[in-house]
Amino acid sequence: MEVINQKVVRTDNTLLAVAHLTQLLHYVTGFGGFIVPLIIWISSRKTVEGMDEHGKAIINLQLSLLLYIIVSIPAILLIGLGLLGLLGVAILGFVLPIVNAIKAANGEPPSSFLTIPFI
Repeated sequence: MEVINQKVVRTDNTLLAVAHLTQLLHYVTGFGGFIVPLIIWISSRKTVEGMDEHGKAIINLQLSLLLYIIVSIPAILLIGLGLLGLLGVAILGFVLPIVNAIKAANGEPPSSFLTIPFI
């Protein structure tokens, strides 16, 4: 008897960490911080253990940051509170991917600090 289409799930903590760190492409190139992790997540969510959980955390974080930016821009007119919001988004968008990459490399679940669960 021959087994055809056997799906092997592998543990690859390095790929999980790289997926989190690719979110920082926004700071380097100005774009790609949403597209590249999305491609990594879609292409390997069924073959890498934990990729579905980490991929959802990445997408939820990026969508949450986008929502926070959309809310903060009009809030600039209100005594400049939007500037603090944009500064908070920049700090959160830089620190949380690094924290989650370290957690992924250690095999821990991702942090969902100030992240809205969209998916």
